[in-house]
Amino acid sequence: MTEKPPQIDYGNLPAPQEGFVATLFLTVRKVARSRDFYAKVLGGTVVLEENPCIVKLANTWILMNPGGPPTPDKPGITVADYEPGDTTSIFLNLRVADIDACYRLWSGRGAEFVTPPIDRGAEIRCYMRDPDGYLIEVGQATGLLSGHLAEKRPEDLPG
Repeated sequence: MTEKPPQIDYGNLPAPQEGFVATLFLTVRKVARSRDFYAKVLGGTVVLEENPCIVKLANTWILMNPGGPPTPDKPGITVADYEPGDTTSIFLNLRVADIDACYRLWSGRGAEFVTPPIDRGAEIRCYMRDPDGYLIEVGQATGLLSGHLAEKRPEDLPG
């Protein structure tokens, strides 16, 4: 029995003819589950099903693969699964035109939000998690469009 070749959407591959494009690589536990979330819940286009999975999401690409041991091009470096919890140092930020519409649509498709959208003055935003626990910010610029900036946090102030 032969394995079927992967379907590749060549027109949507992140392979520029010049310069470069930025993509986001996520280490995932179950490729199919994560692929479904980014394609079916957020509406992305599956470019390659696996090895690595590539989903075009708006004007960027999400690449997904399980973690693994060091390889010749990254000796001594292990790609480990993300351990979700109460801290994070990186998250995906989705800027949207209509946060209420996205919140309703994505919730209806199974997205689990931390809170509903909250008006923060400069923007309205909320957060959700993907199947591996990665944090995703969803935000809509509001006050920022008329020069209203976010309030400075105490740690941002001099002294």
